[in-house]
Amino acid sequence: MYAHDFSEFHDVEVGDDGRFGYKKLLLYWREANRHPFLLKIDGKVAGLVFVKKGSEVSGDETVWDMAEFFVLRAFRRRGIGTQIAHKVWRKFPGQLEIRVVSTNQPASRFWEQAAKTFMGAAIESHSIEKNGQLRHAFSFRSPAHIETD
Repeated sequence: MYAHDFSEFHDVEVGDDGRFGYKKLLLYWREANRHPFLLKIDGKVAGLVFVKKGSEVSGDETVWDMAEFFVLRAFRRRGIGTQIAHKVWRKFPGQLEIRVVSTNQPASRFWEQAAKTFMGAAIESHSIEKNGQLRHAFSFRSPAHIETD
């Protein structure tokens, strides 16, 4: 569902088997620097989060990268995504990075607001080009002293 939802903003091909693939999926269960999370609300799957070590922008291996973040439409616009993002940022203190395709304006607004409420101030984004596509990159430092839930 994540890939299908994302196909509105990015050219995503469906495979011959009718599925949208994610080439790096198995790596999240095999590599120590990758962390997969399945979001559940009242026992129901509500989304996913994939966090990995290593910047896709600068190549800095110390950066925590929010590689994938998805909340099912039925659970959106209730503050759940912001709560989950804040929880992830508290779990992985240090330099954080989020990339959003420039055509996905709702996601850009979400990340701006989520980071602002987390940090207590607006954070800036900068534009980058990756694989011929313009993206907004958000970068900030999560303090190590914030307690986790």
